[in-house]
Amino acid sequence: MITPDEVKRRAIPFDSLRSTTEAFIDYCLPESKPKFNYALIGPGVSQSPEQPVNLREPHGFQVGGVSMPHGKTNPAHMHFTCEVFICTRGTWRIEWGFNPEVSCAEIGDGDIVSVPTWLYRGFTNIGVDDAFMFTALGGDNAGGVLWGPTAIAAAQRRGVYLTSDHRMVDTTRGAAAPAQAELFEPMTADEIAALRVWRPDQMAGRIVRFSDLRWSQHGFLDSMLPGCGAQLAAAVGLGIVEDRDQQAPVTNAHGLSIEWLRIPPGGCVSRHRIEEKQVLITRRGSVALTIDTSAGPLTRALVGTETGWDSFSVPRGEWRSLRNHGDGDALLLVMTAGDARKRITWDEGVQRRAAAAGWVHDAGGFVAPRSYVERAQK
Repeated sequence: MITPDEVKRRAIPFDSLRSTTEAFIDYCLPESKPKFNYALIGPGVSQSPEQPVNLREPHGFQVGGVSMPHGKTNPAHMHFTCEVFICTRGTWRIEWGFNPEVSCAEIGDGDIVSVPTWLYRGFTNIGVDDAFMFTALGGDNAGGVLWGPTAIAAAQRRGVYLTSDHRMVDTTRGAAAPAQAELFEPMTADEIAALRVWRPDQMAGRIVRFSDLRWSQHGFLDSMLPGCGAQLAAAVGLGIVEDRDQQAPVTNAHGLSIEWLRIPPGGCVSRHRIEEKQVLITRRGSVALTIDTSAGPLTRALVGTETGWDSFSVPRGEWRSLRNHGDGDALLLVMTAGDARKRITWDEGVQRRAAAAGWVHDAGGFVAPRSYVERAQK
């Protein structure tokens, strides 16, 4: 069972986040700086040994964040595991392809984009100066980052070199330029041309607009119980939703699932546990997260505002509950490890209350009317 000290360690208040502006070779480019890179869960793909990380424990996926002033650009780069952008403030232009044409789409508050692997991508802040995106990378080892030839050449013109072992060498700070044989060799034009082309209409299917979310009133076993009322909206992968009719718009394997959770004022998600690690990010409102610890139940406040979003890493198998103590709806982003569908274990008292109200799980683990389930042959 988790200890109170462990609860404190796994809490990531937004004001505890530390960033670096020199995570990647683009730190020297006028069109890209300053760019603030954050690592909440895992080190991500930062090329700086100075990258601060809030929680290094492997989760099967990694969570980061990025912010930059209006008009600044993150140039073309590629990943080998999933990269998901979640906008929590401002407006961003997501760019992809660079093959050689560039396609783009705009996203705003609450929108989520899952960028395919083996595809060059970049992004530009076209909104407020302190626009912010959370990011998710698949795997505990995301395989690094592969910069496009244009970004590498632009950095070299400013005296910053990338070596074949992915060290950044800044000659403007007195370092000697690496020998040609030591330099990183970018992909050739022919190699880039051989990559899959993603048309804008294809990428549109990987953008989950907040305005288009399908909220389930039967997302949890307790959703219809008095004093509960939480709703779920699937975004990426097979998550924790218990509504058999819910399906995420983006379904391919990511190493994690992503869902939005909405809790009404005074509502809650009752005591439950799951066997996978889970990260909660409070987008809006004030939520009390209660976890059973070795010293008894311990409650931690998670707050989401216009400019700050508290996070928490819930260990696998621990009993927890959530309650909205605010005056408006609370909104949380739920990231859960693994590509398989996750099964929730509910407190026995919750199961009894739900059954008395006419709701149980069917054999597939989905919420169903008790009267139907009990008619089935056993």
